[in-house]
Amino acid sequence: MRLPRILVALAVTAAVGSTACGAEVQQPAGAATGAAVTVTNCGAPLTVEGVPERVVTNDTGITEMMFALGLADRLVGHTSYPGKERDIASSPWKADFERTPLLGDAFTREVVQAADPDFVFAGWNYGFKESTGLTPDWVRSIGAVPYQLTEACRQPGTDRRGVMEPLDALYTDLANLGDIFGVRARADQLIAQYRDQVAKAAAGAPAGQEPARVFLFDSATAEPFTSGRHAAPSQIIREAGGSNIFDDLNDSWTTASWEAAAQRDPQAILIVDYGAGPENSVQAKIEQLRTHPLMAGTTAVRENNLLALPYAALVEGPRNPQAVVTVAEFLRSRGY
Repeated sequence: MRLPRILVALAVTAAVGSTACGAEVQQPAGAATGAAVTVTNCGAPLTVEGVPERVVTNDTGITEMMFALGLADRLVGHTSYPGKERDIASSPWKADFERTPLLGDAFTREVVQAADPDFVFAGWNYGFKESTGLTPDWVRSIGAVPYQLTEACRQPGTDRRGVMEPLDALYTDLANLGDIFGVRARADQLIAQYRDQVAKAAAGAPAGQEPARVFLFDSATAEPFTSGRHAAPSQIIREAGGSNIFDDLNDSWTTASWEAAAQRDPQAILIVDYGAGPENSVQAKIEQLRTHPLMAGTTAVRENNLLALPYAALVEGPRNPQAVVTVAEFLRSRGY
């Protein structure tokens, strides 16, 4: 069967290449003084004594944040997920990935402890999980500092994630890491560049018409895994001139239902490309949409308004601003 016409934007690199490896970064101010730095992380003060030298990260977006700040030499290793090769192949920081030790696909206590880190950067459901025992408290117990991804901060008293706008979460993490590693000028430069990039893309949305309804399709076992309003895709879609059909879900990445997705009749569908097994390929997801009894009749599927972006462009990370540009260009090309 011939697959529908689909724009697969693998690189998402146009406006982030200038932030890739090779950028000149000032010497961390705390490296000589060993001064303590305190930042706010997930609503609580986090104090770091001196500049971390042995950093372990989990997930490609988190790791790319370190690379964008010019901190590749601080990493003693990173872990990721099966299928990460697709993210790395499209990354503006591919050379940094190639020279940073890969600790495997499993973010476990054993893997982290063996790397002997002094700083561990992950997030809830981005590595930190009670079920594995690898939590911020455990990281502290081995003498390392845990830094939590802000997009994945838990809402007080719940397991729901997201405490601010997703792009604000990105800017917050960049600023915090800038302070911790003594590269705040570099962080501020990136934040200004990203804000400008997003603003220009948002300014191109057509006036006088309703935003296009967009469904973020990550995966599906029984029901679709998608983006609530606190995950990066929701704001990426909004800034691009669209509207996430599940923006009313007070959570980050979460599960919805096919019935609700079809009832909201998306006019475009954004597919997460992470390639972890044939069932998760972009082509397999397209076929799933085309053959689903409810989704096949939606405007997006009937008109082949389907766009695939890499996983690392859609979780919190430095590819998010360019993702706004790419989604905006796609929606404009479809008349939205």
